[in-house]
Amino acid sequence: MQQQILSLTALSGSRREVGQAHGRAHAPLIQRSLEVYDRLFHDFVGIRWVRARVEAERFGRMIERGFPEILEEMDAIAEGAGVDFADILTLNCRSEISLTRASGGCSAFALQRGGTQWLAQNWDWRTDQLHNVVVLKIHGRDAAPLVSVGEAGMVAKIGMNAHGIGVCLNAIRSQTCGEGLPIHVALRKILESPDMAGALAVASQDRVCSPAHFLVASAEGEAVGLEVHPGEPGRLGAEGGVVTHTNHLYAPDATAQVEDFPRPDSRPRLARLDALLRQELAAQAPVDEKALFAILSDHDGEPLSLCRHFNPAQPAEERMETLFGVVMNLSQRRLALRHGKPCESEETLVVTL
Repeated sequence: MQQQILSLTALSGSRREVGQAHGRAHAPLIQRSLEVYDRLFHDFVGIRWVRARVEAERFGRMIERGFPEILEEMDAIAEGAGVDFADILTLNCRSEISLTRASGGCSAFALQRGGTQWLAQNWDWRTDQLHNVVVLKIHGRDAAPLVSVGEAGMVAKIGMNAHGIGVCLNAIRSQTCGEGLPIHVALRKILESPDMAGALAVASQDRVCSPAHFLVASAEGEAVGLEVHPGEPGRLGAEGGVVTHTNHLYAPDATAQVEDFPRPDSRPRLARLDALLRQELAAQAPVDEKALFAILSDHDGEPLSLCRHFNPAQPAEERMETLFGVVMNLSQRRLALRHGKPCESEETLVVTL
């Protein structure tokens, strides 16, 4: 089904002002997100929202140690949306609560070509979260302007900042959960980083309490895959200007510390992504947004392809589909987004910083 182009939500001011404006602007979507994750927690972990709120309390203590100022913004989101702070905290810790059993199917890559640093991915998740996707452009007082594409009520997901730092996310299914920042809080701290050193420090010093893959790149042409977890992250350097990742761990220093449980399609998708990028590099043609969206629109191996559609063979609660595709030109501080499956429409929201 073809989706309408998303609009941009501009937020500015103090942490409290940003949070209140976020909550007011997206109150209905935030309420729907709470309902989606109530169902998801029940499907995957066998708990309801009330119990999930209790589970989230320990992550709040970790945020207090590692990124306390974001708690004020979360509290203000709750105030603006007319929900409890505990609801917003739980929403922002949804990965830590659910991903021991659930994992999405996201495919991400970094590409450096002709002096331009690109960062791109599809975000695959449950279809009932499709209409709760929001694009936030934040001009806060504590950090450079940033843009984040994510879920209503959450402080960040995938995006870039005005310093040219960008980040993508791949979910990892694992039973590991320790001390560190929750995944989406860590992503926001990366998006507030002034440089690659600051972004990398979130993974290596603050640490991330449950496994995920953060693909971080800069306008200066640096790119590194970080397989984060409570210990020292696994690192994947660029080869020929390329870093790719799907939903399994493969950096030796991560796999030696953490066990993951990927679905069978993760490795074939990674192989296909690698093959398409080799073809793109071999062609020696200029790289542009259209070419990279074409990669994100690939259907080889469907229904478990890079661009994922409805798959009736999967149990209903596990069906993951592509909810958006994003291509970032970090050199130009330009983010292009297609809401829904990138193959279905060329309608694109463009945000520049």
